[in-house]
This record gives sequence, C-alpha cells and structure tokens, in this order.
Amino acid sequence: MPRLSRAELEAYRGHTLPDLVGDRCRLLIVGINPGLMTVARQTHFCHPSNRFYPSLRGAGLIDWDLDSSRGLTDEQRADLLGVGIGITNLVARATARASELSRNELRVGARELEIRVADISPAVVAVLGVTAYRDAFLAPDAVVGPQPEGLALAEMWVVPNPSGLNAHVSREEMTAWMARLAATAGIEPPYLSQSDT
Repeated sequence: MPRLSRAELEAYRGHTLPDLVGDRCRLLIVGINPGLMTVARQTHFCHPSNRFYPSLRGAGLIDWDLDSSRGLTDEQRADLLGVGIGITNLVARATARASELSRNELRVGARELEIRVADISPAVVAVLGVTAYRDAFLAPDAVVGPQPEGLALAEMWVVPNPSGLNAHVSREEMTAWMARLAATAGIEPPYLSQSDT
C-alpha cells in the first residue's frame, strides 16, 4: 500500500475503526483514540514509530512484525484473538494527536468502556496512557500499574503509552509491561524461547 500524504491522512480525521475483540479475550488493551494512520490502515497502533507490536513480540505473545504500510493481515488478527488479546479505545474518533480530545470525551469514553468490558468479560483491562486514564476516570493521582478499583469485574491496569511520541518509555520497558499484563491475565506467551524463561 503506498505511503499516504498529510492531506490523505487528514481525510481520515473523525473516522473510526472497529474493536478487535474475540470470544476468548483475557486481556483487553485500551488505547486513547485511533490516530489517522491507524484508521487509514484499519489497524490499531499502526504508526511505524509505535512500540505496541514490538513489545508484544518481545513478550512472546506474537511471532511477527507489523508492516505499518499495510496494517494487520487477517492471520495476524487471528493470532491476537487466539492468544486472548483484544483491542479497543477510550474514544472512537481519529485525531492526529490524543491531545486534541476533550476531558469530557474521555469521561464519556470511560463510561462506554465499562459497558463494553461488562459484555466482553476480560480478566484484565489495561489503559495505555496514564494522563488519559486520570482524566477519563477522574483519578488525578493514578500512577502506572494495577489500580485499586476494577472495571466491571475485570482487574484494571494503567501502563505507559507505546506511542513513539512518548519518549520516556523504552521498547524494553513496554515489553516488560506487556509480559506483566499477560501473566496477570493468565495468558501463557506462546512464542517465548527457552532462553527467555
């Protein structure tokens, strides 16, 4: 798929993409909202600088690299669902940056997320981005890690945002967070080599 120009990407502003959730969802990953390239490729966390898929691979949860110029293949989607990972967002509409969202949008998104979580019934829900979590869930003192309050019977976690714009967190740190989330959700990483254990 050809590289998209800034003008072509802008045409996706306000568009959405469907959740990636299956019947066996154990770990529900919650992004803040989709970026323009994410919607253009219909793939969550699709920007080439995003560390989401590399951290999943590092944690042994997948054994492939995302081609951000094409997005997820049907086989890759099936891999994520098969291991028990689902993906959604707090806010559905696409923007160039999450900072374009209002606090009210995030709060409405948190209420809608609770309804989805009750329906999906994952063991763990993980919001990627502590600032967005604080605004969405009215928790100004929240820090990364497990949260004292669950969400619709699921354990609630906040982890750093894997966006390339978040320079404070390395790929190795994101990998460690993904491994912790998977272990908490009861997901056995299918692709950990013997040397990793």
